[in-house]
Amino acid sequence: MKYKLLTGVLAFLSVGTLSAQEQEQGQDKSLYIKGNALFAPIGILNVGAEKQLSSKYTLQGDVFISPWKSFAGHELQYYSASVEGRYYFQEAFKHWYIGANLGFAAYNVQKWNYWNDTIHVNDNGETFVNSNLHQKGYSILLGVTAGYQFQLSERWNLDIYGTVGTSQSFYKGYDRTTGKRYDQATGLNKSGEIIPYRGGIMISYKLK
Repeated sequence: MKYKLLTGVLAFLSVGTLSAQEQEQGQDKSLYIKGNALFAPIGILNVGAEKQLSSKYTLQGDVFISPWKSFAGHELQYYSASVEGRYYFQEAFKHWYIGANLGFAAYNVQKWNYWNDTIHVNDNGETFVNSNLHQKGYSILLGVTAGYQFQLSERWNLDIYGTVGTSQSFYKGYDRTTGKRYDQATGLNKSGEIIPYRGGIMISYKLK
């Protein structure tokens, strides 16, 4: 399934590039800067810029920075960057759109399914408590975005969106009480899953 998703995303980006190249010379291309209002209140920075390529296509780049070594008792250091091609059904920056997203993330986090005191037993018979375990590594992310932009005024927009796709992760698992690895891999562990990995409410300001 992930290979079909990859093919679809690449095809979308290719079509968007061709469409942008075919636009009329001299057409005004808007540029918005934006920040995610959903994460800002808890000290997580998610900012980006969205540039118009043609009447219905845009290109967005954004970064996500969560610096928390501990947040409510859980590791939450997560740093990512992504690029996204978007197609608007009506016109750029207005109403419904779909997008193809490609991202890279580095992290030291405790996955949500470890937020409990269940006993974890590894292949060597060693026991660990889930709530003491965390994962450190990086991921390559590829997904599909759907969203809607509301025009608040001449220069202000509200962008509500979410992204679902494949996350290919390479990481090491540690017990925070001992610093010891709880997993049995000699190098990096590898995992792949389909998950929602982006989303929020972006407040956007038009620069031009």
